[in-house]
Amino acid sequence: MYQSMDFKGYDLSNESEEIVPIGSLNHLSTKYESLDYEVIENELYREEEQKKGYRYVVQKDFSRWMTFFWIGVTTAFIGIIIFISIEIGTTFKFNMIKKYFDGCTEADCVYKPYLVALLLNLIPSLVGSCLIVYIEPMAKGSGIPAVKCFLNGIKVPRLIRLKTLVVKVIGVTCVALGGMWGGKEGPMIHAGSIVAAGVSQGKSITFNKDLGALNFFREDHEKRDFVSGGAAAGIAAAFGAPVGGLLFSLEEGASFWNQALTWRTFFGSMVSMFTLHSVLSAYHGHPGDLTYKGLLNFGEFDDLSYHILDIPVFVLMGIVGGLTGALFCHLNLKLFIFRKRYVNKDWKKILEVLIVCATTVTISFLLILFTSDCKKLGLDPTDHPIQFGCNDGEFNAMASLWFQLLEGTVRSLFHDTPDVFNTTTVVYFCICAYFITLWTYGVHFSGGVLIPGLCTGAAWGRLVGRAVFHFFPNTNIGIYSLIGAASQLGGITRMTISLTIILVEATGSITFGLPLMICLMTAKWVGDFFSESIYDTQIELSGMPLLAWDPPPLSSNIYANNLMTHPVITFKTKETVGNIVKILKTYSHNGFPVIEYVQNYELDEGKTKCYLRGLILRSQLIVLLENKVFDGPLTNYWDSVTMETFREDYPRYSSIDDIELLQNDLKLTIDLSRFMNPSPYIVQHTMSLPRVFKLFRAMGLRHIVVVNDSNEVAGIVTRKDLARYKVIRHMGKICVTELQFSSKMD
Repeated sequence: MYQSMDFKGYDLSNESEEIVPIGSLNHLSTKYESLDYEVIENELYREEEQKKGYRYVVQKDFSRWMTFFWIGVTTAFIGIIIFISIEIGTTFKFNMIKKYFDGCTEADCVYKPYLVALLLNLIPSLVGSCLIVYIEPMAKGSGIPAVKCFLNGIKVPRLIRLKTLVVKVIGVTCVALGGMWGGKEGPMIHAGSIVAAGVSQGKSITFNKDLGALNFFREDHEKRDFVSGGAAAGIAAAFGAPVGGLLFSLEEGASFWNQALTWRTFFGSMVSMFTLHSVLSAYHGHPGDLTYKGLLNFGEFDDLSYHILDIPVFVLMGIVGGLTGALFCHLNLKLFIFRKRYVNKDWKKILEVLIVCATTVTISFLLILFTSDCKKLGLDPTDHPIQFGCNDGEFNAMASLWFQLLEGTVRSLFHDTPDVFNTTTVVYFCICAYFITLWTYGVHFSGGVLIPGLCTGAAWGRLVGRAVFHFFPNTNIGIYSLIGAASQLGGITRMTISLTIILVEATGSITFGLPLMICLMTAKWVGDFFSESIYDTQIELSGMPLLAWDPPPLSSNIYANNLMTHPVITFKTKETVGNIVKILKTYSHNGFPVIEYVQNYELDEGKTKCYLRGLILRSQLIVLLENKVFDGPLTNYWDSVTMETFREDYPRYSSIDDIELLQNDLKLTIDLSRFMNPSPYIVQHTMSLPRVFKLFRAMGLRHIVVVNDSNEVAGIVTRKDLARYKVIRHMGKICVTELQFSSKMD
């Protein structure tokens, strides 16, 4: 079904502030602006292009490759810092817990290791949460949804700043040390994106340092490509999967792609992986071993063979993963609404983190206390086997699942020996893991859902493997644990191709690609039937105007004059400084059509006819006012203003309120024809929404000027005008609804 929509544009700057209902998915926030991907081919640009030669082309291309190299190296060292910090901290913590556990032989003394574990987990969790709440909230979570929006063309405030990176690194380390169910692999994607954005600009605004290099990359479309490569480098460092990183950036992140970017991204991912491997191999006493695993090591499977009769079982596991993943997304949405209503103070946010941390520790100790699963030493899949409740020469299998990093728990569940864990142990662990992951995801800490999702799926996948093993004793249980892990994470995130390759690279077996793809596609189809992915749900809740790949179906009856914003604020080719300042202070628009009136041409209505001459951006006007590029008897700006003048302030342009002008300056004029974009993209007012959408999406535009039959400016189409048409798919039904604008998102 299709809901027909008739919408008349309006001035968003004059829209009254509306409080969005908590948990609403039907609002777009007006606080998010778009990035300027379009190249402005004005006179300054043409003059600069004429001075360039083929040497410049070669130099710029070489600089791109070198920049991707340093992005890979820097991202790898970020991962190394995280890895070593976590390894040192967790080794100390687990040894302390083991010491108190091994000294406890009766149930009545379990409070000693419990209090030690509680204290050692609460302290880093408190530090990490305080950093997020009070220092940089943008470092919360994995950062994948925000990076995805940035690559789609949305300007996300504070997303790629140095302070965000520092808080992210410290925060994700605290999460691991605090025993919280949050993986460091998702945050590595965000960290790689920040590194790419910083390295590619050749300057640091935080430290007020400009190296004077890479000036030609100080444009939004150039930064976008580097951030895509940085996200891929983060995946490569986290999983040791350079091809998986490339495909993740292509499938989940980037909205714009080209062949050259593919090669450079793959190069940066390879550099990131091998840099991390070489350093960590030397750190662990194996210098020169470039095959050393990355931050995540699934171990090696002795046998990954499968039979055609296994395929139906894999499909059923994909269905289970899709159903449980859809339920996870639905319940997490309800939990988000609850948090917005009741966990709305800073101290409450920190308190929730501490409660989640304490609950996780308590559950782990209760399971260890009330289950009896003792195995002989030698089968232990952990570096810190705990004897509690077992005889000499044995270890507690339940404790081995809880008292190690989540990555180690996943590796333990992939163990192909059927006798490592009792069925009861895995059942209890699986149920607790699912709900702890559900509760933890969304609290104020730096951690993703990738590894917790894999861990939960590996648990119930192992149960399936044990059931199959009961009938077919030659079955490798680890295979089913791997399929369960993939199905669960696929049902939550709806990743397909990239997750397949990541797991193939992590397990080192290309022959297992088909079963992984089958279960992941099944999980995605089943999950999409009921809900959006966890990342898309977060984006919708934030009100970000994300543009989908395709226009809404059956929308050809909506035309440009129905979706455009009008009336439009315009400038003349020669405009007074006072009028420019007044308009910039009155309106929040970022693009203004430049028009020229036809002399001595009067219409029947008595109005002078005007033609479109170009488009000028707010950032350009700010730079012109800041440098006082005015027409006057004592001004001569033609030789002093170049493209470098506009790049110097990129990306943080001044506010119009910060510019100081004399009273006499307001009477002067600015010739905008030299600085405006003389050839902006324009469409006729009769063009259909699908054609406007495809043009806007394919070219990465921020503004499209709409003209009437006489080539007069009729309106302007922005990202928000297109993003408000949302396609809803649920339970086999499809419809298109119109979202509402709001300047305040609760």
